[in-house]
Amino acid sequence: MSISKDARPSTGVDRELASREAALAADPERSGVIAAARRFKASWFELGESLTRVRREDRYKAWGYTTFEDYCKKELHIRQETADKLTGSFSFLRARAPEVVKRAFEDDAGGEPLPTYQAVDFWRRAVDADAPSDTVDEIRRQVLDEGATLPRLQRQFREVVFPLDEEGLRSRRRSELKAATAKLAELLAHAKAEGIVTPELSAELEEPLQRLADHVARQAS
Repeated sequence: MSISKDARPSTGVDRELASREAALAADPERSGVIAAARRFKASWFELGESLTRVRREDRYKAWGYTTFEDYCKKELHIRQETADKLTGSFSFLRARAPEVVKRAFEDDAGGEPLPTYQAVDFWRRAVDADAPSDTVDEIRRQVLDEGATLPRLQRQFREVVFPLDEEGLRSRRRSELKAATAKLAELLAHAKAEGIVTPELSAELEEPLQRLADHVARQAS
């Protein structure tokens, strides 16, 4: 798989991983997983495959870690949630669309879009949730054929695949209202400073906005 190690800017974590990779060069498997973690931003497939094998074979125990979570966090600087999504998405995609995994590891992928692990994870969860078959088929098509992103999938399918109960809907509406109120207050302050609205009009609007924000905050507590 031809992925440059310089595909992302060097950071403190990246430099630490590079140093650790060099120090563990005598153990090709272990240093190889670290190398895959460094290339993670360029492609998730390699790291997903490596972590799946490390977890399945308990390889992390031979490297001095008691749990897979501890290994990911301390050696690779990857959160457990991310590791779970990577391994789950890789295994799911390998079972459902092995040709895509094969294409991802080829030097020339033919210019076709490769899905993100977040999008594959959404598809996988839709299957686990027993979403309508036509919905799952459309999610699959968009993920594999169009390289649909997670935000796009959530906007289009979340209500169908993961419907909220009444309290869940109320909680979402409260969050949306809180964010909208804060944004409006910020815009109003800028508009006042820039002379777009008069101080008098701004004063008239600030008080009800604050009342609304306080009301939403009390409901959420």
